[in-house]
Amino acid sequence: MSTVEKRLTRGLRTLREDLLSSESHPLPASVWLRWLPHGLVCLAAFALTLGNIDQMDDRYHLGAEYTVLCSLAQGAAVALALWWPVPAWWASLVVTVVVAMGVRVQQFQLLTGAAQFDVTVPTGLPRGDVPWPWSPPGLIAHAVILFLLALRLPTRVAVEVLALTALATYVVQGVIGAPAYSSTSPLAMALFIGVVLLGSTMRGRREARTQLVEQAGLTAEERARRTLLEERSRIARELHDVVAHHMSVISIQAQVAPHLVENPSDELKENLHGIRQNALEALTELRRVLGVLRAEHPSDPDDPRDPHDMAAVAEGTAPHAPQPTLDRLDALMENTRAAGLAVTAEIDGDVRPLSPGVELSAYRIIQEALSNALRHAPGSTVRVEVTHFPRGLQLRIINSRPHRPAPPSPGAGHGLLGMRERATMLGGTLMATGTSHGGFAVVAFLPRNGAPGSETPAPTDAPTDTPADTIGTPSGTTVPRASGTSPETTGEEPSP
Repeated sequence: MSTVEKRLTRGLRTLREDLLSSESHPLPASVWLRWLPHGLVCLAAFALTLGNIDQMDDRYHLGAEYTVLCSLAQGAAVALALWWPVPAWWASLVVTVVVAMGVRVQQFQLLTGAAQFDVTVPTGLPRGDVPWPWSPPGLIAHAVILFLLALRLPTRVAVEVLALTALATYVVQGVIGAPAYSSTSPLAMALFIGVVLLGSTMRGRREARTQLVEQAGLTAEERARRTLLEERSRIARELHDVVAHHMSVISIQAQVAPHLVENPSDELKENLHGIRQNALEALTELRRVLGVLRAEHPSDPDDPRDPHDMAAVAEGTAPHAPQPTLDRLDALMENTRAAGLAVTAEIDGDVRPLSPGVELSAYRIIQEALSNALRHAPGSTVRVEVTHFPRGLQLRIINSRPHRPAPPSPGAGHGLLGMRERATMLGGTLMATGTSHGGFAVVAFLPRNGAPGSETPAPTDAPTDTPADTIGTPSGTTVPRASGTSPETTGEEPSP
């Protein structure tokens, strides 16, 4: 089979699938009034049915039964186009051809009879002013069907049905013809081309808008996922630094221990040597992983590129600075105040030693909360509360209502992902929500040992509006309490 035959076969197969399809294509509901388009189309179908009855009876004189049958068929085709536009188009085209041929046959019969008996053509007989082959109501009905078809189906199908409509019009008028008529073909084709272009344009616009919304949603999800992965990478890097420090201490202690014992046994020396070797191997692996993690800087606009920046070293944000702890909280407060935010701090409870991971995560949560307040609540007052409990550490960072509107900030809300990741990783809880006075509050509880599963995990979606049950906070603010929130987030001593 030649290439031309293959293309012709493929084109005929596509044409058959497009034009002999009974697949439903419902008209999309309106956004404001759900069934308004359907009601309007059904009303138009009823009006066109009455118009066809009047046209066929008064102008075409086709007879009552013939007129009612064809008019109802074309009106039903308009309503059918709401769900099955291709079958509706076939029905409308067939009715139009049948009516046109009926008018032609009647003209020939009347003119032949008048010539045979040598009489004058009776009054009311269709003459040169008869609109043919498209009657005005039939023309409008077919245009509505073409518009509904182009609105739902691909442009290829719309062009195909338009071409077949033009072909049928040419065959009926140009090839078969009629004795006397006023041609409606140019007006019909101009109208059909216009409605097909309009429907296809509206369909393309709707699809483009839908794709834009989907793409925007995918972009937001991808941005959130990338932010989450970056935060996890940053957490992993920080925790590896902490673990590497302890492994180094273990290695040094294992090396020094034999010198602290008089006449150590060979078994003790061998065991200590094994401990030191294992610690060094683990430390080597950790440094290798840490080197990979540090190969690319986190995409944080606050991260300096100069490792000698003293402010960055003080905040623990320089690439190779020691990981920060709560001992650097005062330096973080001073830097925040220097940026123009009024910050007060309060530390309650008996200060107890915390694991390095808890210290690091607590510092990062406070740092992120202060950054959010600086970015989204300019001119507000922030209060930082750090409360030590026997079971762990509670943090509350509460800002008042901003004094001026915040500038647009792309990616808002992604910092909360990192804070929740840190709290969940340690088995703690975190709630971030608006206050009743227009501010915002972040409340977190971190277990002392930072063991995952030691505490009830925090709900991932804290409520943003809880008008009733609230938690009292300093400075006259109130923080809505989420249902099911653990007692650590309320500021009360958790039960043992």
